[in-house]
Parts: sequence; C-alpha cells; structure tokens
Amino acid sequence: MKKLLPLLLLPLAIAPTVTWAKTVLTSIKPIQMITYELTEGVAEPEVLLSTNTSPHDYALKPSDVKRVRQADLVIWYGHDLEPFLEKVLESQPKVLTLSDIPNLKLREYADGAHAHEGHDHGSHDPHFWLGNETTVQVAQAIAAKLANIDPENKATYEANLAAFLAEMAKVKKDIDTQLFPIKEQGYYVFHDAYGYFESDYGLNHLGYFTVSPERKPGAKTLISIRTALKNDEVKCVFSEPQFTPAVIESVTRGSSVDVGVLDPIGSEIPVQSGSYFTFLTSMASDFSDCLSK
Repeated sequence: MKKLLPLLLLPLAIAPTVTWAKTVLTSIKPIQMITYELTEGVAEPEVLLSTNTSPHDYALKPSDVKRVRQADLVIWYGHDLEPFLEKVLESQPKVLTLSDIPNLKLREYADGAHAHEGHDHGSHDPHFWLGNETTVQVAQAIAAKLANIDPENKATYEANLAAFLAEMAKVKKDIDTQLFPIKEQGYYVFHDAYGYFESDYGLNHLGYFTVSPERKPGAKTLISIRTALKNDEVKCVFSEPQFTPAVIESVTRGSSVDVGVLDPIGSEIPVQSGSYFTFLTSMASDFSDCLSK
C-alpha cells in the first residue's frame, strides 16, 4: 500500500494549465499581434491574410472559407478594410467586428470617403492599430469578447489586458520622448495610413502620394510634391516595403531629400509576446532615423 501512495498523490501535485483548444482567427497581422497579447497563456491567434496581401481587393480562396468556418472566433475590422469577408461572416456565429465597437474614436478622413475604381473604403481611417486611444479601445473589446465566450479563462484575459494597457502607456511615453526633437521636420508618406500615429506624436505630415496603395498618384499630387521638394520644405519621403513604386524614385531624383521606409503592418516582425510593442517602437525609429539625418 505504501508503494502506491506516490502514484495516488501524483495527480494532485501537478496543476494543469488551462488552455483553450479552440481557434481564434484574425483577418490581418496588426489585429493578430494585439490579440496575441490578450490570449497569452491560453491560445495563439491565427491570421487569415499574409503580410504581402492587400485586404482591399482580396478574393477568398476555398481554403480561406474553410478556416473561417472552422474558427471559434473571427476578429476583423469591418467592411471598410476587408470587404471580402463581409458575406462569409454573415452566417458566422462568433464574430467581433472592431469597427462596430461603441464610441470607437476613429479618425475621419479630411476629404470624405476614400474611394478608387468604384470601391468605397469609407469615411473613417481603419488603421486604428497605429493610434494609442483606438488600440486601447480595441484591446478592451477583444478581452471582453474572449472572456464572454471563454469564461473559464476570464481572469487570464483580464490580467493580460491590464499588462497590455500598462505597456501601452509606457511605450507611448518613450516614443513621445524619442520623436519630440524631430516634430517640426516635414515629410511625405506613400499612402494615407499614419494619421493616428502622427496625431499622437504631433508629427509634421505634409501629405501623401496616394490615399490607397492600389491607387496610382495623380499628376496634380506629384507636381505638388516636386514643388515642395524644390523649395526644401521636405526632410524625408517614406516608401513602404509592400509597395515600391518607381514614382517615389522619380519624384525624389535630383533632390537632397532622404528616403525612408515605413511598414504600417509590421510585416517583418515575428508574432510573439511583445511583438505589437516592437512594431510601435520600430515605427517610431523609422520616423526618427530619417527625420533626424
């Protein structure tokens, strides 16, 4: 009998970790990075679109539809960013549409709805993950949704959210200190995606080449940018790794302006613990490196 005692006590000595054997599917990488911070210790969210794919004009493959159908929770921004998902999600039981979050502080485009080639991308900027306030609101909504459908791990989601908000405050303060010296330096970005970040840190954004990556810059825009370059009003012009149009090389050729790179989705950053904050600090460094030359 004494020999059996250790075996009888063994199950009591091991406290199993509570894992959620279900699938959380996010539409794009920035949403995946934020969700990862909130599900840490419980599950690892998956992502539907690869980083070299534009959500605006994507066409779902049968394998994509299967993944959506099999997911226990789908998190997407909404129609204005991922219109290809709208129809398939109509019959999906558990979906979190971030653009429907009550009182989400979205930035309204100055020129009204962004549209091209018959596609209306809405009147509000969907790049919420580049803003502090909007990201906080989204993180709170995701944590609440996770706790609602997986109450067994509610305490973990709440603890993860608290850690996320604390780190957001710290990173915002660090970035503000980093970017303060270059706030007056003027620059152009490739497309109109950085409004939240620019507003948070008071950056001197002069304009953009295009409202959307799929739309070619107009002649009037290019003339305006060339004029600004000639007048030495511009310190830097930023391209993007997903889109390397020759138009940027053409416009900046012969000028003294520096060319930098901004990656609005963190395509080269591995999704893991802390990756969202790595993404934010990398964005700040990309601005700082080019504008401080």
